[in-house]
Amino acid sequence: MTPEEVATDVLIVGAGPAGLTLAALLARYGIDAITVSKFAGTARTPRAHITNQRAMEVYRDLKIEDEVNRIATPSDLMSNNVWATSFAGTEIARLQTWGTSIERQADYDAVSPSRMCNAPQHRLEPVLRASAEGQGADLRFGVELIEITQDEHGVRAVVRDESGVETLIRAQYVVGADGARSTVGEQLGFRFSGESGLGAALNIFLEADLSEYCAHRPGVLYWMTQPGNNYWVGSGTWICVTPFREWVNLSMYDPAEGEPDLSESALIERVRSTIGDDTVDVTIKSVSKWQINHVVAESYQCGRAFLVGDAAHRHPPAGGLGSNTSVQDSFSLAWRLAYVIRGLAGPELLATYDAERQPIGRKVVDRAIESVGNMGPIADALGFAPGQSIAEGWDNLEDLFSATPHGADRRAALEAAIELQHYQFNAHGFEFDLRYESAAVVDDGTDWPRNERDPALYATPSTHPGAPLAHARVQRDSALLSTIDLVGDGVFTLVTGIADGAWREAAATVSSELGVVIRVAQVAVRGEYDDVYGDWTRVRGVGDAGALLVRPDRVVSWRVTEEPEDAVAALRTALGAVLARA
Repeated sequence: MTPEEVATDVLIVGAGPAGLTLAALLARYGIDAITVSKFAGTARTPRAHITNQRAMEVYRDLKIEDEVNRIATPSDLMSNNVWATSFAGTEIARLQTWGTSIERQADYDAVSPSRMCNAPQHRLEPVLRASAEGQGADLRFGVELIEITQDEHGVRAVVRDESGVETLIRAQYVVGADGARSTVGEQLGFRFSGESGLGAALNIFLEADLSEYCAHRPGVLYWMTQPGNNYWVGSGTWICVTPFREWVNLSMYDPAEGEPDLSESALIERVRSTIGDDTVDVTIKSVSKWQINHVVAESYQCGRAFLVGDAAHRHPPAGGLGSNTSVQDSFSLAWRLAYVIRGLAGPELLATYDAERQPIGRKVVDRAIESVGNMGPIADALGFAPGQSIAEGWDNLEDLFSATPHGADRRAALEAAIELQHYQFNAHGFEFDLRYESAAVVDDGTDWPRNERDPALYATPSTHPGAPLAHARVQRDSALLSTIDLVGDGVFTLVTGIADGAWREAAATVSSELGVVIRVAQVAVRGEYDDVYGDWTRVRGVGDAGALLVRPDRVVSWRVTEEPEDAVAALRTALGAVLARA
């Protein structure tokens, strides 16, 4: 039987955080898209959970930031990383993370109006789904991609629903958001570099009320390490899903020594060993196995096909970079697809997605693997080793905390190992700073700002072309806003200073000529958006008559420090270059 045939502008394959974010954005931009997922619905287990400020800013643009915060654990309950022999056992070390320490909180507050949170994937995805469907997105769950091909004219995909009915979907473009085993990536010839199967892991989703052991040291991650076990992350990592009664217990295992026993009794025994209190009731909800990869697509574009999320970059969860990077991929791609499909940009604009996001993906997979390696010095400092007897292990731990010169030396080594974890859990600069270089950014010939502190740990907000617009507090009427609230929403924005008469005229003229909406936002002391604290003046990087052209993804695409001789011509040339319009 000939399959039913439907047509659309964009086919999105996969409905995880990346796919649903893209579906919501394209629907909002008025682009016809079909999203298919082979799964019956959204995620049923927590999976990804750490949600950083850049991802929250995407949700802010989608107008769902408050809803994400509602289903998430707030940052103050994410604070502590704890290393211990068990919840009830000896605490080994503690580190405040995700910018919650006294030393780091102001750094995080200063650069974004959005706060970090812990949004487990099985709670986040329904919020994204509701956002997409609320804007009219066509989401089709229980529909699997079977076959896909492309030519210079478009994409041809055969999908099959749960009842076996096949449909032929013709689209201008396809986006693979279908995870680490991407059918889009495999069938359309994307090339990947790196290694797969570097480690095997077990996730046990469970309920256990551990409030007694966590309320005084609230956190998301509790690392358990015991004598005789230093394999990868030790005896198991506890990930808090709902404080402090719902968890994921993660442990690594060596397949060469056999697969783990997945019976309920064995799982409960495994879990109880790191609780340290047999009176705590444990309920196993589900169990799954997965592997550690270090893989990135060599290009995020192949003809009319694009990759986002885990389809493009695959790495361990260290640093919580996975879903955060994924939704930013979609934020970066969505506006480009919309502008090209609507005829507002040349097709060459699409190539700038790969130019900007692929280097980010490569850095992320490398950073995640490095963070896993940085856990090794903790095990070395503790002195736990395979083959060690239980008695030897506890004697070793007692020596660590002894009032002896040897104990002091060992504690210094442990402290250094814990300090190294800042590069995983307080790597604000790595998480937050984006520096794009592509044809969709008009370089102004200036150097990027330098951070005298460690750039991996400390963010450097700026208005340099290729950077997301810096956050500053501004006021309109009696409402306090952020500068990032003045840009985005799928349109270009010209951010001006107090002397903006020529820029307003230029924006109106160029907008009319090119058919592209250019919003104008005057940010200045006593301006339309009042720089009441002087935040903007300190970071703006332009004079009173200068201007910034900000893309729909909130990235500065062009900067001019003072008013040029012909503002209309300057803006026309800049926007034409960004949109690949000769």
